[in-house]
Amino acid sequence: MSNGHLSERAVNEAPEPVNLTDEPIRLDGEDPAPKPKQTGIRARRRRVAWLLAAAVGLAGAGTFGAVGWRVFQQQDTTVASPAQVAGLTRDDSEPARSTADYLRNGFAAGIELDQSFGTVYRDPTDERRPVLVFGGTTLLWQPERDLDSLFGLMADETGQVSGLRSLSPGPLGGVLKCGTTSGTGGDFAVCGWADHGSVVMGLFPDHPVEDAADLFRKMRNEMQTR
Repeated sequence: MSNGHLSERAVNEAPEPVNLTDEPIRLDGEDPAPKPKQTGIRARRRRVAWLLAAAVGLAGAGTFGAVGWRVFQQQDTTVASPAQVAGLTRDDSEPARSTADYLRNGFAAGIELDQSFGTVYRDPTDERRPVLVFGGTTLLWQPERDLDSLFGLMADETGQVSGLRSLSPGPLGGVLKCGTTSGTGGDFAVCGWADHGSVVMGLFPDHPVEDAADLFRKMRNEMQTR
């Protein structure tokens, strides 16, 4: 054999050369790089998750901000009992003062107040329709819940408050509710307002609920300041 023949045969029968790269060789046959389609899906899912989290966070922050602003606006409240209010005149007689003190003390026993009051007003045109107003000021985080609790206490003392419903609180906001209960003189309307700084109730003998609510709103607008 010639050397040339051997050289030619060795070249023809040699195995294919191995192409070496810097990437590690995997023995399990898996492709180490994710498929482009799967990568895109995962990225979109992450974006959607972040967007949802941001939306929920913004909604929560907005709700807390709105409630916090209402608390800030309403917490520093003053409620006075002037000599004249909404066409009514304050009754400063001893029987009226005794009644007012009884109502104030009973009300204050049901809720912790920073300041409390009780007042009897009379309609100069009709002495048979007195208005008894009592309540006070304090910081209330859940005004409607606290007002409902006080209506419950009222029911324990005077009997069930029927037909209780929410009505417009007027420009001062908060919540205002009225219903009907019974007393020694017959049925009478009972109303209450509450916000983050005050809670007040009124008894309206010989008043329909709608008339009592209108009068109560007018009284509140003249009695409450912030």
